[in-house]
Amino acid sequence: MILFGTSCADKSEKIQEPEIRLITLDPGHFHSALIQKSMYPEIDSVVHVYAPYGDEVKSHLNLISSYNKRAEEPTRWNQKVYTGDDYLARMFQEKAGNVVVIAGNNKFKTNYIKQSVDSGLNVLADKPMAIDTEGFNTLIQAFESAEKNKVLLYDIMTERYEINSILQKEFAHLPAFGELDKGSPENPSVTKISVHYFFKNVSGKPLVRPAWFFDVKQQGEGITDITTHLVDLVQWECFPDQVLDYKKDIEIVSAKRWSTKLTAQQFEKVTLKKEFPEYLKADVKDGVLNPYSNGEINYRLKGIHAKVSVTWDFQAPEGTGDTHFSVMRGTKASVIIKQGKEQNFKPVLYIEPAAGVDMKAFENEIMDDLKQINDKYPGVDLKKNSTGWEVIIPDKYKVGHEDHFAQVAKKYFQYLREGKLPAWEVPNMLAKYYTTTKAREVALGK
Repeated sequence: MILFGTSCADKSEKIQEPEIRLITLDPGHFHSALIQKSMYPEIDSVVHVYAPYGDEVKSHLNLISSYNKRAEEPTRWNQKVYTGDDYLARMFQEKAGNVVVIAGNNKFKTNYIKQSVDSGLNVLADKPMAIDTEGFNTLIQAFESAEKNKVLLYDIMTERYEINSILQKEFAHLPAFGELDKGSPENPSVTKISVHYFFKNVSGKPLVRPAWFFDVKQQGEGITDITTHLVDLVQWECFPDQVLDYKKDIEIVSAKRWSTKLTAQQFEKVTLKKEFPEYLKADVKDGVLNPYSNGEINYRLKGIHAKVSVTWDFQAPEGTGDTHFSVMRGTKASVIIKQGKEQNFKPVLYIEPAAGVDMKAFENEIMDDLKQINDKYPGVDLKKNSTGWEVIIPDKYKVGHEDHFAQVAKKYFQYLREGKLPAWEVPNMLAKYYTTTKAREVALGK
């Protein structure tokens, strides 16, 4: 397998319009439906769904139906559904499409991925593609198989399409930022903190989560789940378009995990289940469920100290939601995303000069940087404040989280038409999942 220098998918067969035909496999997570929230001219409107019969596939089909029936820009998906016990064998037997969308129970996901690419199917998979070391080793084999069978395996990294993250990356590679600071374990160069909530609304309705979402053996621990996005952003922002070698470039300094407490009433509200299922009983103490949903990783990436942290609570305060905090420290300035009360719980990007810099020279540099930003993103501006500058971003660039899934899908379909992924994508996906699964081992004391 070629991991470095050349993409594992460089010799893949190109897929021409309109030959992209979707298969949805065992859709246990609403992300599978969000891929179909939009229509794509290059994609056949007929989608074949293979899944075990139950509430999860029903919820998936109901979401697709709501997109087809909505008043504004309704979709036109035609779902062909098979829900027999032999759904997986039936999918491979029929091969009704050439791209499998996989978003669901993470206990099965990595093997679903491996079997799909083994059978010559392209795969667009929700994160995480691996939740433990065994899964990571299977993922390595899956990429080897994808190369051999000339198919593309890709994960859904929506946060790369969030405009604040995009501009944080852009400003961090312009002169006013200086060089990326090396940092230390106590004061990392890059910090990303994400706060999430179990109970939320999706596409305007309360989200019902499957009970297995709270089982770390099926969903994965927090340290290998949402951290996937944060580790991906660290790699993508700090070392854009560079091939990373997980065997040489990554060192886990420390890692920890902790649980979120969930009462039986809260569990019922989000799952509609009146009792904890048997597989969760080991995590129930005094009537309270304690899933290991939270995690923190301190690590070095090519000598740069980074920290990522994910925490989960049950429900956000009224008017708030999932939040993201991110800092990239340069030798001359820091680029910071904040999303707290002061920002009305909406992400806002700031640039703060480092102590001791020549402010007049820095202001000239940052204004020159802004001109380069405007070449790519016209209308972005800077507003001075007491600590530096707030980045003013026109609303036209502010795309909601659910709509990022269509942006990822379009990029993946572009790669399918070209017949290859960028050279850095496969090794960097491996680097990402090595980081999260190795950190889990460290947190467990292995």
